[in-house]
Amino acid sequence: MNSEGNLKKNSEVLVFFADGFEEIEAIGAVDILRRGGLDVATVSITDKKEVVGAHGVTIVTDTVIDEVTGANPKWIVLPGGMPGAENLHKCVALGEMIERQTERAICAAPAVVLAQAGLMDGRKMTCYPGFEGMCGSADVDGGRSVVDGNFVTANGPSSVTNMCYEILKIEKGGDTALNVLGGMLVDTDK
Repeated sequence: MNSEGNLKKNSEVLVFFADGFEEIEAIGAVDILRRGGLDVATVSITDKKEVVGAHGVTIVTDTVIDEVTGANPKWIVLPGGMPGAENLHKCVALGEMIERQTERAICAAPAVVLAQAGLMDGRKMTCYPGFEGMCGSADVDGGRSVVDGNFVTANGPSSVTNMCYEILKIEKGGDTALNVLGGMLVDTDK
């Protein structure tokens, strides 16, 4: 592994990109979490750093999944979007990482990736409206973002701010979370 891969492998947050990702969820998460002072690396689930979003936006990630397979980040962020979430679900290497990560925090793409892997059974979560049937025995809440233990889930693109608020609150404290979102002029009244 090269030194760049080592640096990315040791990041606090890994945001995984698959062709067809929801641009606002993915890029918004990277931006907000970096504003909050977290070390965030973007990771393509293929051997190419270039990934194309659901709406045609092309992103060049920091690294590729082969460079981070043994990583143990604090957070795994899985942006939704179709077919991006389904592509994440089909990625064997990512699935193995998620299975190892259940003691730590995981967020986003809850119905397609997390619930289908059985990781949300018996947990509170939220998901994009209409995907509730994929959630197994999870307790699906209609909230914009739901925290249950080490899982933070969001229900759609505009909820990326809510999800990141919860992550920043956990990692950096409520004041930092409020300051970051307030600086972005996001209404933080719950």
